[in-house]
Amino acid sequence: MKSLPLRQRPIDIFFICIFSVFIVTCIISDSVEGLGLDQVADSTNLLVQWNFTYSSNFDPLYQAHPLWLRFISGTSAFIYLPFYVILIISLAKGWNRIQLFAVIYATMIISLTAIPIFGVEFFGGPGERTPNPLVFVLYNGPYVLVPLLLLIRMRKEKPFTRKF
Repeated sequence: MKSLPLRQRPIDIFFICIFSVFIVTCIISDSVEGLGLDQVADSTNLLVQWNFTYSSNFDPLYQAHPLWLRFISGTSAFIYLPFYVILIISLAKGWNRIQLFAVIYATMIISLTAIPIFGVEFFGGPGERTPNPLVFVLYNGPYVLVPLLLLIRMRKEKPFTRKF
């Protein structure tokens, strides 16, 4: 079966838009944490300054940057980011062979975000818990929900031969 044209797959247009934003947030946020850069107010690095503004108000775990979080963020910045580029191209062109890789990605990011990061942000020690759960969920929730939707999208063989 031939893939449907992109205009007949609106969910894939949605994914293209969201994963394009994820590319930007990987560069802004995950690369800073993945490289272990201290998030301080007086940094000369603009990305560090942006991260400091967010983390100092809403995400103390990112300011503490434990080693395990550096690995998770580094994976996002240096493995997921290139995958997002390939995924966007695959979504646009309707390349069904991305399916297995999309399932692997979605499973990994849901597990690595929802379990350790959300767990620590909501149930961790006083210096790790988010002071504003709503802002934290608004900022980080899409990194769990969108991959979950992608996982549902990729649930059957040849996903681009159907609308959803």
